[in-house]
Amino acid sequence: MFENLNYALVQLAHNFGAAAVVGFPVLALYVLGQTTSAHRKFAWIVGLSWAVQALSGAGFGAVSYYYYQVFPDLHGVAFAALLIKILCAVGGIFIAAKYIRESTTWTSKQRRNAWRLLSLLGVMALTAAAFLRWYA
Repeated sequence: MFENLNYALVQLAHNFGAAAVVGFPVLALYVLGQTTSAHRKFAWIVGLSWAVQALSGAGFGAVSYYYYQVFPDLHGVAFAALLIKILCAVGGIFIAAKYIRESTTWTSKQRRNAWRLLSLLGVMALTAAAFLRWYA
């Protein structure tokens, strides 16, 4: 019973993180225009959301290990999907941190490209999540 509650709580954090890593970059690209301070705040949100994704992803394994003393058995497509999600999270945190530190010296095109890349990483991670869910 409690394992299902714990899985659900981890899933809740993971779902909100997923919404944020896709939604905020798209919003930054198409709604905000060129407001630099708002974009920097969005970069903080996106970076923290990627951290939530990574921690809650590890949380799934932790819950499994705590209740069943084994990690989920991932192989083939599921393992590849997990690897893609991990790489997206690392890339998302890196790009968001770089944006926060350096974007004031970037051109408008460089800032826009950073948001495009963050959007792509979010979409890739969400796509990989579908494969991870059904091939695990």
